[in-house]
Amino acid sequence: MPAPVDPRLLRAFVTVAEELHFTRAAARLYVAQQALSRDVRRLERELGSELFVRTTRQVTLTADGERLLPYARAVLQAQDDLLAAAGQARPLLVDLNSPGLETPRRVLHRARELVPGQELMARYESGLTGAAGELLAGRLDASFGRFAGLAPALRAGLGHQPVRYEPMAVVLPEDHRLAPLPEVPLAALAGETVYAGAGNPRTPEWTGLARQLFEGRGIVLAPPAPLAVGEEEFQRIMARTRHPILAVVDFPPLPSTVLRPLVDPVPLSPVSLVWRKGLIHPALDGLRRAAAVVGAEEGWLRKPEEGWIPASDSVVMASS
Repeated sequence: MPAPVDPRLLRAFVTVAEELHFTRAAARLYVAQQALSRDVRRLERELGSELFVRTTRQVTLTADGERLLPYARAVLQAQDDLLAAAGQARPLLVDLNSPGLETPRRVLHRARELVPGQELMARYESGLTGAAGELLAGRLDASFGRFAGLAPALRAGLGHQPVRYEPMAVVLPEDHRLAPLPEVPLAALAGETVYAGAGNPRTPEWTGLARQLFEGRGIVLAPPAPLAVGEEEFQRIMARTRHPILAVVDFPPLPSTVLRPLVDPVPLSPVSLVWRKGLIHPALDGLRRAAAVVGAEEGWLRKPEEGWIPASDSVVMASS
């Protein structure tokens, strides 16, 4: 019995067939042109047929492509009808990590504009590792965070789409010696003990990023603190320890603190949209489109020349 054809591959084929142009088709689907070309070639391999004639000047359908097109459209229409019926039965559950974080919040709000007929519900799991288990169990549908920081066993069951290289920052007590600076050079943190979630089982991907950033710079990773549940408890613990907190530039304000961007170099937090492989839900398409649209508008995936990111993260962010 032949293996079923992935509807994503059929949608790639139909879009290219309608545009007869890979760049325009990729823009319609909010995917990279390289990824679209890869999907079309995979479909051709699975079907054992060449579907397009590609030259430097134009793209045209082959005879096999012409024959396949109406059937592919019929399959996609049936799938859309099915999703419309099933998808309205429950909302898409989207984990925004923590209240106040701008990147996931803005993507969610744009998705609601793009698919107004769908219900997207926010959840707050505080960390991608914590959310990943919920994604795989079907209790969440999508989340945001550092995909390269997940254990390989978790990544194997999840898909991801790069969203942003988010500049990192540090939260300082307002009377800290570095608070008067508009920006904090990383070298100025030498000798400081900085909190980055050590011991929190939901956020080891963030702690791992901090460990790589601090290595060789004389910055000490703060030891595990009592796990604070809720904003008020987190503020209380941080006020007691007075440790600077590693954060991102859009981190929500905390009382009696200042937020300062980190520079020389600018450390970047790689943010992906993450979902369970095989998930079928019409609102997920809207969420992915929203991530691509907002990212393009804001230049979120342009890495600054002076930016820092682990090599492993660069590979993962380029391999979606």
